[in-house]
Amino acid sequence: MEIRRNIYLNKLISKKHNGLIKVVTGMRRCGKSYLLFNIFKEHLANEGVNENHIIEIAFDSFENRKYRDPEVLFPYLMEKIADNEMYYVLLDEVQMLDDFESVLNSLGRKKNVDV
Repeated sequence: MEIRRNIYLNKLISKKHNGLIKVVTGMRRCGKSYLLFNIFKEHLANEGVNENHIIEIAFDSFENRKYRDPEVLFPYLMEKIADNEMYYVLLDEVQMLDDFESVLNSLGRKKNVDV
């Protein structure tokens, strides 16, 4: 059974492209990651956003541990952001990223990136 969380989805949608970094907070295991990586991502796809323009990284995942280093993450993201069209960067467990503030601030300054 899937709980759609329309209230939270609509809040995310209303904040798209506002130039600010969006932060989803809540208790452990309440569905924050699911909201972001499933429901919001599905919304973007339904709007016609190319899947290559949705970049998602879960920092608590073993295979993504190398991206916890900002010197590895930032070049990786810049390589993925290949043109001037809008990109959506979805990050989970960002507190595991060293110096996450500088990476997020740098992304937030890009006109074609929504974090």
